[in-house]
Amino acid sequence: MIDNLFTMFPGQGSQRAGMAGHLLREHPRTAGRVLARAEEATGLPLTALCSTAPEEELAPTEIAQPAIVATSLAVLEVLRDQAGFVPAVVAGHSLGEYPALVAAGVLEAEAALRLVRRRGELMAGVSRQVGGAMTAVLGLAAARIEEICADCAPLGVVEIANYNEPGQTVISGQRPAVEEVARRALAAGAERAVALKVSAPFHCSLMRAIEDEFAAELEHVSFSAPRLPVISSVTGTLVRDGGHARDLLRRQLAGPVRWADVLGAAAAHAVDGCLEVGPGRVLSGFANRTGVHSVVRSTHDARRISALLRELGQQPAPGAAA
Repeated sequence: MIDNLFTMFPGQGSQRAGMAGHLLREHPRTAGRVLARAEEATGLPLTALCSTAPEEELAPTEIAQPAIVATSLAVLEVLRDQAGFVPAVVAGHSLGEYPALVAAGVLEAEAALRLVRRRGELMAGVSRQVGGAMTAVLGLAAARIEEICADCAPLGVVEIANYNEPGQTVISGQRPAVEEVARRALAAGAERAVALKVSAPFHCSLMRAIEDEFAAELEHVSFSAPRLPVISSVTGTLVRDGGHARDLLRRQLAGPVRWADVLGAAAAHAVDGCLEVGPGRVLSGFANRTGVHSVVRSTHDARRISALLRELGQQPAPGAAA
């Protein structure tokens, strides 16, 4: 039985067709309620988008962001409803910081969804104006990639967007500069450079164009003090209070995601393991490769959720209403 978990919420890129379909089949009352509330908050048909829509309908930033957050919140509510689950420590990878703050009592779910909806719209606007690209570089130290980015600055904006783990760094910016950094990184010994299927250059200075407008949105929302520890992906350190949380959400638009620091900070807490709540298994993979925790779980599909509920000690009997 496990119950003292560092709980991680995924970011954009984790979306997939049918990502909440199993939740609606296995836990229709709980997941259906969360998705219905998410639809009301965002004005989007999220139940259909998260269960039956094809991949291409989920791809736009302004759709992917609320869909991922809604699915993550539905999984969290299933764990709460079926197992009384309470995370020990939470963090979210960029976008995932919103459901993490909901889990910690800093934001109301509907407020988080409205903010994410607007965040996605503003980011999509940047993409339409400046284009851009993101590429994951594997097998080269982040410090060396920083040097290459500086050398390529005359070609355009190119910066590190994600410090995901020692072996994976993501660069973001204007396409010619991003492509040249990727080429030079491979020449410098990187194992691979993988162009990401994203519609905007996230987490670089190109996003500063929307900081003020999004900051105004944040000011209209109430932020409470965290009821449990929240590790910020902007700083890799704990969120102090509600005001600090609000400021970090503004800063994360153009600042890099320091996920390697988040995992290091989580290791300092006395937890039984790591749990990824939401679609995908990217964060579980990062956690596994750090080797800090022997227990790493995800909620990627019905089988994994069922197994997790059994481990949490409160799995309902087969056929029980959910």
